[in-house]
Amino acid sequence: MVYERQSREKRVLVCCCDNDAVERIARILSDCRIQCFSDSQALLLTVAAEPVDLVLTGQGTSGAEAVAILRRIRAVSPATRVILQPKHSTRDDVIAAIRERAFSYFSKPYFEAAFGEILRHAIGDAAWEDGIEVNSATPAWLRIFARCEHATADRVIQFMNEISDLDGKNRESVGFALKEILMNAMEYGGQFDRERWVEVSYVRGQRMVLYRIRDPGKGFSLEELPHAAISNPPDEPVRHLEVRDLKGLRPGGYGVLLSRKLVDDLIYSEQGNDVLMIKYLDPPAETIERANS
Repeated sequence: MVYERQSREKRVLVCCCDNDAVERIARILSDCRIQCFSDSQALLLTVAAEPVDLVLTGQGTSGAEAVAILRRIRAVSPATRVILQPKHSTRDDVIAAIRERAFSYFSKPYFEAAFGEILRHAIGDAAWEDGIEVNSATPAWLRIFARCEHATADRVIQFMNEISDLDGKNRESVGFALKEILMNAMEYGGQFDRERWVEVSYVRGQRMVLYRIRDPGKGFSLEELPHAAISNPPDEPVRHLEVRDLKGLRPGGYGVLLSRKLVDDLIYSEQGNDVLMIKYLDPPAETIERANS
């Protein structure tokens, strides 16, 4: 099955996806030529024989199998961007995919808008291959460096979403807070300059999940952010919008305020360019029972 479009400049291969998934991808990538495969071997032969811009693996694979396919694709076509969509996945699988330079990874429930944004980034012409570097990785502690650019921020957020083992509601709220803080770090600390890097860490303890975001900027004080909603006086809840307009800043400014409401602790360093975001977890039921006995 081949979906033909007017533009032949971009070629996308989709493996082991159902018709609904393929139709959704075709709608988002409406200017691309999309070719479907029912097994990975035929896909790999095509990648080795012809230039391919993007590959999406389907939901018929485990995380480990999807990473194995990724390695084989990169061995014959390093420039091809690969999005993995395994049916079952572990944190180790996600870390392996980052190390092997997957473009992105989707195995858990996600927003269609987020998937569409990643697809559009994947088919774009911007440099990407060295956008994320793993500094250290264990299932409990992952530290990466990311270039200060919008597409890389979205990729980091999706990888972190996949690593998280929080339940759906908490994963959604913490992911939103992380995106706000990371975008602020890249925009204000890194000036969206891809030659500058942001450090992002994920730590999973027994009773908490912690993220650390450190940007290359000079820092700031929360008391000196007239363009942010967190600085508004109680009787002027939108005053920061006027400040942003005068400074020529994009609409927004609610990131820090919203993030504080979505996580349990948001702790800034004295300089202001290093922040800890903490979500505390309820103790297991058996622990509560022992404490009450």
